[in-house]
Amino acid sequence: MKKYAVCFNQNISNSINVKNSLVEILNNNNVDVSSIDIDNLKRGFDFVFVIGGDGTILKAGRFYALSETPVFGINLGRLGFLSQSSDNNLEQVVYKILNKEYEIQKRTMLCCGEFTALNDFVVKSCDSGRTSRFSLFINDKFVCDYLADGIIVSTPTGSTAYGLSAGGPVIAPSLDVLEIVPICPHTLTARPIIIPTNEKITISGENKNKYFISADGQEFYEFNSEVTIKKAQYFAKLALLKDSEFYSVLKNKLHWATHPEYEG
Repeated sequence: MKKYAVCFNQNISNSINVKNSLVEILNNNNVDVSSIDIDNLKRGFDFVFVIGGDGTILKAGRFYALSETPVFGINLGRLGFLSQSSDNNLEQVVYKILNKEYEIQKRTMLCCGEFTALNDFVVKSCDSGRTSRFSLFINDKFVCDYLADGIIVSTPTGSTAYGLSAGGPVIAPSLDVLEIVPICPHTLTARPIIIPTNEKITISGENKNKYFISADGQEFYEFNSEVTIKKAQYFAKLALLKDSEFYSVLKNKLHWATHPEYEG
């Protein structure tokens, strides 16, 4: 029998109530289920429901990637790009999951030293009030210098997050590429770059300054000289309902192709 877990974020409003309702529905379907807090994750499960916003799902996705455990997001946040349902259709969701009406998508991750990211790594100066000069190298070959507020290195999954806000393209999650996006560059010729995932990315700053790198906006560490970012050796596994479709999610979340309402 499969072991299921319901992961919740008690800092998000209504998360505990939704967790209790989901556990009750699963118990009524004779499912062996455990409840775990996002700040006390543990492995040993075959499938994990994650209740919260995209940040909660990102943290769970990174953690369970090592054990190749699929995670399924239930959105209690704002956009919820990584989630597949909300709290108002829990019984329908449980029915579809238990009847295997879902698919598992392997999502590319990034690594930088001991850190991993499902969305992106962001490099910035510790002096947030100033722009900085960054040098970009790909496969140890110099590409260009950026005078900018920072640099984003993103997976396709993360292309709808910070990278999109910084002017980067939306990338379909099935593509095997990475994107590099400068943040507020001080030249109009500095544009985002799309590269294959087997490339090694190195970003260096000026020796006199201190910099930090963040993983999915959740883990931070400082560095003085340079950092190297590359594709991780393992993938996050997201469980997606079979009637879910990436371009429909974009249209619904970003309100694409929505005409202004006519007032006669």
